[in-house]
Amino acid sequence: QVQLVESGGGLVQPGGSLRLSCAASGTIFSIHAMGWYRQAPGKERELVAIRTNGGTTNYADSVKGRFTLSRDNAKNTVYLQMNSLKPEDTAVYYCYADVSTTGWGTLSNYWGQGTQVTVSS
Repeated sequence: QVQLVESGGGLVQPGGSLRLSCAASGTIFSIHAMGWYRQAPGKERELVAIRTNGGTTNYADSVKGRFTLSRDNAKNTVYLQMNSLKPEDTAVYYCYADVSTTGWGTLSNYWGQGTQVTVSS
């Protein structure tokens, strides 16, 4: 069992900044990838940013240059620094992780509960 506990989110003005965090806990052998998705009202969930253990980070085109994902492997935690926020960034943000719970086990996907980010004046 793996839990992804998120913190952050809230209401911020356009042009402002916000920092989200997500800590993975439970039975974890290794984390193969960890990042963030988001879902705006009436839209499908989309990838925001994700980083693998190899150090590769993929960003959605809409957030490149504004969002930065970082990962603390020792703490099994990822952070999403969101700068120059726009109203179109308003969405529920979900932490995501690909986790192996045993040394020989299968790779499973886990999701956080989601945190609301609202960008409005």
